[in-house]
Amino acid sequence: MTSPHLASPAARYLAGYPPELIAQAESLHADGRLADYLQRRYPERHEVRSDSALFAYVQDLKTRHLRNAAPLNSVNYDAKLRVLQHALGTHTRRTQVQGAKLKMRREIRVATLFRDAPAALLRMIVVHELAHLRELDHNKAFYALCQHMEPDYFQLEFDLRLYLMSLEDAA
Repeated sequence: MTSPHLASPAARYLAGYPPELIAQAESLHADGRLADYLQRRYPERHEVRSDSALFAYVQDLKTRHLRNAAPLNSVNYDAKLRVLQHALGTHTRRTQVQGAKLKMRREIRVATLFRDAPAALLRMIVVHELAHLRELDHNKAFYALCQHMEPDYFQLEFDLRLYLMSLEDAA
């Protein structure tokens, strides 16, 4: 049997964080102040609405931080992503046979819910997926690379979890 605490949005999104942070987030959530808090913290929205704009945005970050990484074949928003894979973004590699050669096809997909997200949160998701070009696993080197590309990576990851909690209220 599942306890009521485990079913709370804070328990789903903030598992593993210190109890003090979880209590603060639950307080904001219960008082209905979470969306206002996030709006004040991240007032600017991005203009990356189409798949082509997203590809250009990702390519710009990749050029700036991962110049020698393998090229990307496509970058798209994916409406099914969150529902099917419980993920906010994915990086896939697929081997393609062309004659006697094997080619690697690399794709990044970002959940469609980030079309309307704050600019900083979209950047955090893109940085996370770009880091997978170099590091496949979520290990120390992976997170060091994420922090290299986005110094506030860990704060943005926490705020992203708060953002997901606030979206549950709106649904």
